[in-house]
Amino acid sequence: MYKDLLNIIVVSASSLPLARKIRDEYPGKTVIYCREADNDVEPFTSFEELAGDLFDKSKAMVFIGAMGICVRSIAPYIKSKYTDPAVVCLDSTGKYVVSVLSGHIGGANELTHELARILGAEAVVTTQSDNQGLWALDTFSKQYGWEQDVYNPQEGIISFFQTDFEQTDEETFNASRKKAMNECVARFVNCRPTALLLDIRTKETDYMEGTCPPHVDVFYKYKDIDLDKYELLITVSPTYYHKSPIPCLSFFPKVLHLGVGCKKGLADMKSVLTDLYICSIFYRFNLKSIADVSSIDLKKDEPILKELADTYLRSPFKTYPAGELDKIPVPHPSSTVKKVTGSGSVSEAAAILSAEGGPLLVGKQKGQTKDFTYAIAISKSAVRNEEDSQQKGKPGQGHIEIVGAGPGDPELISIRGRRMLENADLILYAGSLVPKELTLCAKKGATVRSSADMNLEEQFALMKEFYDKGKFVVRLHTGDPCIYGAIQEQMAFFDRYGMSYHITPGISSFQAAAAALRSQFTIPEKVQTIILTRGEGRTPMPEKEQLHKLAASQSTMCIFLSAGIAGQVQKELLEHYPPTTPVAACYKLTWKDERIYRGELKDLERIVKENNLTLTTLLVVGDAIDNRAGVSRLYAEEFKHLYRR
Repeated sequence: MYKDLLNIIVVSASSLPLARKIRDEYPGKTVIYCREADNDVEPFTSFEELAGDLFDKSKAMVFIGAMGICVRSIAPYIKSKYTDPAVVCLDSTGKYVVSVLSGHIGGANELTHELARILGAEAVVTTQSDNQGLWALDTFSKQYGWEQDVYNPQEGIISFFQTDFEQTDEETFNASRKKAMNECVARFVNCRPTALLLDIRTKETDYMEGTCPPHVDVFYKYKDIDLDKYELLITVSPTYYHKSPIPCLSFFPKVLHLGVGCKKGLADMKSVLTDLYICSIFYRFNLKSIADVSSIDLKKDEPILKELADTYLRSPFKTYPAGELDKIPVPHPSSTVKKVTGSGSVSEAAAILSAEGGPLLVGKQKGQTKDFTYAIAISKSAVRNEEDSQQKGKPGQGHIEIVGAGPGDPELISIRGRRMLENADLILYAGSLVPKELTLCAKKGATVRSSADMNLEEQFALMKEFYDKGKFVVRLHTGDPCIYGAIQEQMAFFDRYGMSYHITPGISSFQAAAAALRSQFTIPEKVQTIILTRGEGRTPMPEKEQLHKLAASQSTMCIFLSAGIAGQVQKELLEHYPPTTPVAACYKLTWKDERIYRGELKDLERIVKENNLTLTTLLVVGDAIDNRAGVSRLYAEEFKHLYRR
């Protein structure tokens, strides 16, 4: 009843307005307790009794009143930071919000900052790692969806294997685990020399590298670490390192993909689990790094495979058509399997397909019963390249990030996009469309090239040159690269050569136009559709998407790449829009030399020609421009929804 609720205990009725203000931000999830009964609060008689009743049943408790009352009320019930609820104390004036108990694991620190923002109060957090700007290691598993194990030379391996596959005294195990975890955290926050092993790459490991504290050294291979120089080892890897002579905190990201096949009706789960356990020991990986379990469509209703995924590995189970699996090159194809299933491979092909082309770590294996086969691949994007691994001069796998630069203002690129630019070995940017200022954050030694004077083949050659050396390449496009970004042919090239790539979206110029025009492009009960399109120039438009046909809806229309044919655009739009429809010609949105010209549709061609507007102009048409009429029902008093009843 209480576990998902925010329970607020108010010492004095004079503080009820503060409690209600908090409740307004967490509607349906907040219960207020006060000695003085009111229609919307729960009465109580004793702080100690109420605290005792709520403590084990609550996820979070907020006291509004003196810190002493808060502390004395919860003191008899405190057990462990791993099980205690988050407890926060707010003074009766709403000036300070103090994190009291379970700051990291319970979430009290995060709640403290949230409440401070809601109330305009000052957050008081005393946790050492927060105040030093260090990582909160004990929250990484929850924050990133990672599993974790702790290794201690004195205690031995303290891992999930002991609880899942062996008979272990649970109380003793938990005590040892907490002790080992506390030791690792203490060494880290006390800035003892720490080795950080990142032998895979994810957006989280990129963040860790970018925010690495001075007392932490980064490594990409375990053999490169001289453990005699360090007092703590942190690993982010699907591999476990159990012979560390120093305390080791290991995080296991979900980067492995298990492909499986089995005989119809197989029911021997114990043998299947034993097979996987032995395999994990032999290949030294953690089963909780498995992101998903996959097979062929023929096995989609096989109970043992669904149970393996759902119950034992707590990962999604998915299947693929035989034709799709048969296209995947595998090291151990089988003509017999092909006759039965329609694909020359099931386990290997499914693993590789789920890993988006990533390499096999474990080729096809047959289980003890011979009726179960499996293979394991690692996500292609997680594979560290040789350059990262300090193998200079040897070929390896690089990575290409297609980044949306936004409309032009360097401050409008996403945080992720900025981080990609800071880490890139090559930045290839669309020089005629992207301001060079966006590339000034490049790291020392990075190559920065404009593609303005390069044809497509030259761009491919340059990117592949860096990629084949294991380098990190950023292809920087204007706006959002998926909207008129000309990335389709680039992705086709990357696919052809099996190259690793990913897209970081950006803010499109149509969004920047709405902001610059101070206009909401959707008007309640009048305009609810935004059309992104262009006029017909050198590239023909599909017949069904010609401007005069789209104009029939009289939606808000954002027309790209069409300043040079403004007359034709105007003529087609006038077939359905009234001549007095508002228009805006937006030149170089968010750039230093941004210019915006407003007018009516009948004057669009003249506006564009008189002001010599060129390629970087977005044309916006519709009654939404400068509109202030129409009220959304979202905030109407009688409109009830999940957060307002």
